[in-house]
Amino acid sequence: MLLDTASLYFRAFYGVPDTRRTADAPPTNAASGLLDMLARLIREHRPGAVVACWDSDWRPQWRVNLIGSYKEHRVASGDKEEMPDALQEQIPLIEAALVGLGIPPVGIPDHEADDVIGTYATIADDGVDVVTGDRDLFQLVDDARRVRVLYTARGISKIQYVDEAFVVDKYGVTPSQYADMATLRGDTSDGLPGVPGIGEKTAASLLRMFGDLDGVITAVGDPTSSISPRIRASLLASAAYLSAAPTVVRVVRDLPVPAAPTGPPGPDVALLEAIGTEFGITNSVKRILSAISDL
Repeated sequence: MLLDTASLYFRAFYGVPDTRRTADAPPTNAASGLLDMLARLIREHRPGAVVACWDSDWRPQWRVNLIGSYKEHRVASGDKEEMPDALQEQIPLIEAALVGLGIPPVGIPDHEADDVIGTYATIADDGVDVVTGDRDLFQLVDDARRVRVLYTARGISKIQYVDEAFVVDKYGVTPSQYADMATLRGDTSDGLPGVPGIGEKTAASLLRMFGDLDGVITAVGDPTSSISPRIRASLLASAAYLSAAPTVVRVVRDLPVPAAPTGPPGPDVALLEAIGTEFGITNSVKRILSAISDL
């Protein structure tokens, strides 16, 4: 099981009430919420191993160099991501708890968690569940290799199981075409403008007709192709964007990641209990330890 960790702790922060009784007490809702999410995931899916994939760089410069607007709207200052102070304060606690669980965060310099996930999903020799609220990772879905996404956009209790049929039914493209569709359509959440005048349905239609983005671009240069004059003109005007964006949108699949664990997490119970006592999250610690002990 591959965790898009930031996706989960953001969801926990906004989904779990802040129940601090005094103003000077440290916030813990994201950390406790994340532990409770993991406990439920482990109980319901019984993974053979778990990897907490981490954003070593949430907005890599090499992606920004290609598309300057990439995640630009989420920059707080300098190169820091916009994030509530009460969540930022919990990141060290989240990291410490994951280490205590025997699920230390795995990040690679200059890359996002998506790239770490993409690499592990590609090299895995057994089935993989990718836990995320990010549609970008639908590009990894592969029924033949038993790679699916547990999509958490509606919450852990309402997970959507994303396989090839789901992607085709929802978007009209295969998972292998999803990144090209996202390139054409754009993605406001990531600051990707897309091609003007091309929405999701038009992008999917083009990919069904011409196979992939390279096929679409080839068809644009063919005056006998069935592309309408308006769409052809828009694609031609977006040539520079279409040259750069695919590298931004597609996850990296060949990073030098550590070897994946070969068995269930091995928690440091004493460390976790100390964390639970210090931060007042003993119930969440008990739940996650119980879930792991049942594997």
